[in-house]
Amino acid sequence: MNNIIQNTVQFVKEKLEGAEAGHDWFHIERVWKLSKKIAQTENCNIEVIELSALLHDIADPKFHNGDETLALKISREFLEGQNANEEIIQQVLFVIQNISFKNREEAPKDLPIELKIVQDADRIDAIGAIGIARTFNFGGFKNNLMYHPELKPQLNMSKEEYKKSNGTTINHFYEKLLLLKNLMNTEEGKKIAEERHTFMLNFLDQFYKEWNVD
Repeated sequence: MNNIIQNTVQFVKEKLEGAEAGHDWFHIERVWKLSKKIAQTENCNIEVIELSALLHDIADPKFHNGDETLALKISREFLEGQNANEEIIQQVLFVIQNISFKNREEAPKDLPIELKIVQDADRIDAIGAIGIARTFNFGGFKNNLMYHPELKPQLNMSKEEYKKSNGTTINHFYEKLLLLKNLMNTEEGKKIAEERHTFMLNFLDQFYKEWNVD
């Protein structure tokens, strides 16, 4: 592991100490490892990928009053302090700025492979068994209902509606998680997502079976 990556790992661990469990160091570590796994199947700049994966949630707007500039400021200051060259910094900041599900309509159409890889890794960590655990953890963190039979999912929400949404945790599957499989960019990402998607469908079947006891 080169020095800048090692230093970034240390920086992120310290910065995210005490973070909500779905967006903590372990989330970053999983996305980092998944990014490296997917990167092996693509022609890409591995340094940009590793730095982007490590810094992508350094200041998630959800936990900072919706501020989408804070992560960019923190990342730039850190990378400049590590003497990273400006081209690398620009590429990493581009990934951080455009990775989010809620920003998908605003992102440029022709995305660099480095963003596609880290985005796939981040989305993969939002589905499957880990995705289910993270979703319920965040729902509990926000004190949202797990499920309400009369509250239907809000599909096709605008970015602002999505940010303000306090729907049920089960509705979040339909509003985001079940959509992610078809948003994968890379062949490797699609392959990993397929299995996790199926697991979520099976979980929902079981959930409704247990909820609707006769």
